[in-house]
Amino acid sequence: MRAAWQVMLITSSDNERVKKYIKLKDKKYRDMTGEFIVEGSHLVLEAYKNGLLKELILEKEEIFPLDIDKIVYLPMDIMKKISDTKSPQTVMGLCKKQAEHEELGNKILLLDDIQDPGNLGTIIRSAVAFNIDTIVLSKNSVDLYNPKTIRATQGMSFKINIIRKDLEQIIEVLKNKSIPVYGTLVERGEDVRNLNEKDKIKYALIVGNEGNGVRKVISDMCDKNLYIKMNDNVESLNVGVAASILLYELGR
Repeated sequence: MRAAWQVMLITSSDNERVKKYIKLKDKKYRDMTGEFIVEGSHLVLEAYKNGLLKELILEKEEIFPLDIDKIVYLPMDIMKKISDTKSPQTVMGLCKKQAEHEELGNKILLLDDIQDPGNLGTIIRSAVAFNIDTIVLSKNSVDLYNPKTIRATQGMSFKINIIRKDLEQIIEVLKNKSIPVYGTLVERGEDVRNLNEKDKIKYALIVGNEGNGVRKVISDMCDKNLYIKMNDNVESLNVGVAASILLYELGR
């Protein structure tokens, strides 16, 4: 490992760099700077492997050998102020947001106003597992860089193209590319298990808001609606679970 050109020990929470780290808990500041914080050795390593890690932040007694230019050592009382969790990690990182690519690919997942960070994280992990090319977040979906979302993804958000767009506009683009658009319904529609191989070659799947499902204006634009056949005693599934099942079936 080559020596870092900038290694510093900061002991005051009044330091401007520390103030910046703390302010990155706020979405507006993350949007303004294009940066975010990750916590824990696994997420730091995933960010590093995907070229997103800008600064390694370590508790002053911690050793974490990465070939990176900037390393900042902090006492635990300051690490606690930066952390978004009750039990702060001794390894954190300052990261840059990943680039958004306009090329969507052939397998696209559209998320219509997903609100829960944990659900978004679960969906992203499943999308990577089942070979989705691009995830499109609606304008009103939860922030991808919310600390809870980042933790829930376990670093998988760094491995897939994720963009934020108006879904109606994206659907028009998909139709022009002859990519079928599948909506989701709790009942009615087509059992996802009955799709043929041709239906699975290229597609855009839409899953909706936790409480309201897919908006009608979006649902009306779909080529067909899919549903998951299940026990009549269960009215609906958690959106993260439902999305995972649908993606598994589409990937079979």
